Amino acid sequence: MVDLLELDPSHRVLEVGAGSGYQAAVLSLLASQVVSVERIPELTKTAKARLHLLGYARCRIEQAGDEIGWRSAAPYDRIIVAAAAPKVPAALSNQLGPGGRMVIPVGRRTNQDLLVVSRKSDGLSVKKAGKCMFVPLIGRDAWALT
Repeated sequence: MVDLLELDPSHRVLEVGAGSGYQAAVLSLLASQVVSVERIPELTKTAKARLHLLGYARCRIEQAGDEIGWRSAAPYDRIIVAAAAPKVPAALSNQLGPGGRMVIPVGRRTNQDLLVVSRKSDGLSVKKAGKCMFVPLIGRDAWALT
């Protein structure tokens, strides 16, 4: 997924689904800034502490709310999503800057495609990169809130 982002050192990246913080750390070595959001408060807390302790200063871990992504820091050059949505969420495509690229799993629990969504001057372009299997993305414009 990181390779599909085609990162440049100047890119600002949004990661949806911080988890342990590992992928945010990797992304921060390849991009100028990473904003990572996580819905589970304990994961947010430990990922934030871990990345701070290890000196990953270009990573910012935020507690996600019902809205998907982190609109206040948009637009992003790249967005990577670590959970499957039923369709490409408008909330995320709206946070993607000009020339931006998003990698996101889309589909039902047992039939998902990894999509590469690119913002072109005339709209969005979507390409399939292969099959995948991720947990469901939760929030507005995704699966129901639990």
